[in-house]
Amino acid sequence: MNISLENQTAIVTGANSGIGEACARALAAAGANVVINYVTKPEVAEKIAAEINVAGAGRAIAVAADVSNEAQVEAMFVRSRAEFGTVDILVNNAGLQKDAALQDMTLDEWNLVIGINLTGQFLCARAAVREFLRRGPRPEVSCALGKIICMSSVHETIPWAGHANYAASKGGILQLMKTMAQELAPKKVRVNSIGPGAIKTPINTLAWATPEAEHELLKLIPYDRVGEPSDIGKVCVWLASDQSDYITGQTIFVDGGMTLYPGFATGG
Repeated sequence: MNISLENQTAIVTGANSGIGEACARALAAAGANVVINYVTKPEVAEKIAAEINVAGAGRAIAVAADVSNEAQVEAMFVRSRAEFGTVDILVNNAGLQKDAALQDMTLDEWNLVIGINLTGQFLCARAAVREFLRRGPRPEVSCALGKIICMSSVHETIPWAGHANYAASKGGILQLMKTMAQELAPKKVRVNSIGPGAIKTPINTLAWATPEAEHELLKLIPYDRVGEPSDIGKVCVWLASDQSDYITGQTIFVDGGMTLYPGFATGG
């Protein structure tokens, strides 16, 4: 399937590593212009943008913004419009973990994760929808007025002891995504989520970096391999394209079967 996102612009939050980087590169390879959002390591974001520009499909710029900061989110969209004219696709990817047992978790740890993972998705989605409505339809590039892809997790459905703030943020994304999809479908804005399982990214290196750790992790994955960021990038491109135009309000789990609860394969 040859998917073209030519003449469309995507903002990918948290795009200077891991899943966000893979999504940005995949969207650009499909022809989209890409805004690579970052908070830290500007040199990495600039390098990714430079490599995309050399590749010669979509163009890219790197833009700093803390997605939990309303003013910085608004400024990111202003910069994106100034560079590319409009925004067609938002990949709400920025997220982090700050793990602790419930009795040890501080309010600051709770607020940090909820602020980035959940409030950040709201702020970016709101700015994107405002831009979609301001700009109006572009039927020559897409059937939809705009596309929002929320990066969720298998933990929007699977509880995760020791990660109450993270699991709560992902459960919140589930209802935020579905509510936005319900509200915005009549306006021809599609909103979906991707729910990654275990993916080889910097956020979870300890879970797969050694053969012993990977062996334990694979007990949770019926398909018997740990995912790669490119697995998510491919689904992101498809959800951003007209190939998925009749899909909205859905989470697509990209998890090798983790949400099949493999512990019950032999009776639990």
